[in-house]
Amino acid sequence: MSDPTRNSGEHSQFTLLASRRFGPLFATQFFGAFNDNVYKNALVVLLTFQAASWTTLSPGILANLAAGLFILPFFLFSATAGQLADKFDKALLARLTKLLEIVIILLAGLGFALESLVLLLAALFLLGFQSTLFGPVKYAILPQHLRPDELVGGNALVEAGTFVSILLGTLTGGLLAGLEGGTVWITGVSLAVAVLGYLASRGIPHAPAPEPELRVNFNLVTESWRCIGYARENRSVYLSILAISWFWLYGALFLAQFPAYTKSVLGGGEGMVTLLLAVFSVGIGGGSLLCEKLSRHRVETGLVPLGALGMTLFGLDLAWASPSLAPAGAPLPLMQLLQDGNTWRLLGDLLALGICGGLYCVPLYALVQQRSNPAYRARIIAANNIMNALFMVVGALTAALLLNQGGTIPTLFLVAALANGLVAAYIFTVVPEFLKRALVWLHLRRE
Repeated sequence: MSDPTRNSGEHSQFTLLASRRFGPLFATQFFGAFNDNVYKNALVVLLTFQAASWTTLSPGILANLAAGLFILPFFLFSATAGQLADKFDKALLARLTKLLEIVIILLAGLGFALESLVLLLAALFLLGFQSTLFGPVKYAILPQHLRPDELVGGNALVEAGTFVSILLGTLTGGLLAGLEGGTVWITGVSLAVAVLGYLASRGIPHAPAPEPELRVNFNLVTESWRCIGYARENRSVYLSILAISWFWLYGALFLAQFPAYTKSVLGGGEGMVTLLLAVFSVGIGGGSLLCEKLSRHRVETGLVPLGALGMTLFGLDLAWASPSLAPAGAPLPLMQLLQDGNTWRLLGDLLALGICGGLYCVPLYALVQQRSNPAYRARIIAANNIMNALFMVVGALTAALLLNQGGTIPTLFLVAALANGLVAAYIFTVVPEFLKRALVWLHLRRE
């Protein structure tokens, strides 16, 4: 059956959700990101409060171990995932990864039943592996199924949906972990969502392989370097990947500090942590969706410098507006914190920072897809995933070092915002196209 939106003059990005060319892919991605965060956050909560009965390791060590195990597969297997996505039909790969997710959740259920920390952490690692396999598929398939004037809207929906699903999954995981018989609930909900993801994946149209004769190289080091080499062939693509990776470092650094920032700086509790996460996630989702309207349905790189400027300015204000000491009587109820006008300033900074992040990253993703050689586009996406993971780890280590040396979280925010300005200045100097397009875009908006 033909897709009525393929030749339609309707340009709203939301009509893509009803399109078979995009809707099933969006649902598959949404359920997958939701499930990853349900399990990951539920496991961290359980390890924090029940670790003594399972292991002698401290909750802090276990939480960091869990985070590291989930991101490790992006280092190890992204190159292989990129090759597979260039060699095989991407719709088929999507369905196979969803079947793998069902098996992994069953393994996690066995781990809960046996109270086996090894099985539970193995399942977390395998969920990271499954996400690694799906990553090149979801981004490399968009240029195959969407028109050029739909590419920004499609990427915007994927980014917005991803952050909303992360938020909902994180909240759901925490709630399920606190229920009586929580491990059963976690397993049941995760299994149901995995099945829904598989059913959604069955609706993804075929996406023929660009290089079916490709011989897969399983040497992780040489193939990872080869993927990065493909990305380096086009300077604007490679620098866009570096810019995207910086966005993930910057965003992950802020997200990781929310619990400690709430407790030691704002003097709040869990409700405030949830609110910070929600505001930041909604901001990124809103900024992503705003891209299509502002770019008039084309890849508008002029939005990138504007987004970078906002990320710096609002990051700086967040640091400056943060209290130097937690208020007396902490932890304070959420409603009491919201009676303070400065809290609203901080929330406004986070919302604006998120919106600017969405304006920054969506055009970059679309540019990478549009300008990559179709023959190895998935491997270039794999290079992007490798670089994203590397930058996030470096960011986490740098933040830990600064805080360990006596730095405060507001100081960390200040350093990150200043660094963002320097990184942006470097990228826009070596790729002047971004600044030129920003000036053209601003001129056209004034007309």
